[in-house]
Amino acid sequence: MTLVELIAVLAAATFSALVWTSLMAREAANAAMRATCKAEGLLFLDDTVGLTSMRLVRDTEGRLRLRRVYGFEYSDTGDNRRKGSVALLGDRVIMVDVGLRAVPDGTTLH
Repeated sequence: MTLVELIAVLAAATFSALVWTSLMAREAANAAMRATCKAEGLLFLDDTVGLTSMRLVRDTEGRLRLRRVYGFEYSDTGDNRRKGSVALLGDRVIMVDVGLRAVPDGTTLH
């Protein structure tokens, strides 16, 4: 096997690993959103998330990890669409954002 072939095989293996981990991260993001929407009484629209960004960042131990942010849409009333996001560091969900929602009149938050 020549050096060029070896580099091509390594590049293909690296790309395959990236695709595989991205699919697993997407499934984790979908599961986190389903759980969040169920807990908050929201409707998870389109039943999927879409990748909005992916970059290398350092975790708390100083190791490089992929940080992926997925966007999604949900509804709190059934007739509107609101945007939210879920962030993963490696394969771990680190943040779910469903934004601010209106509080019904006469309701206190304390």
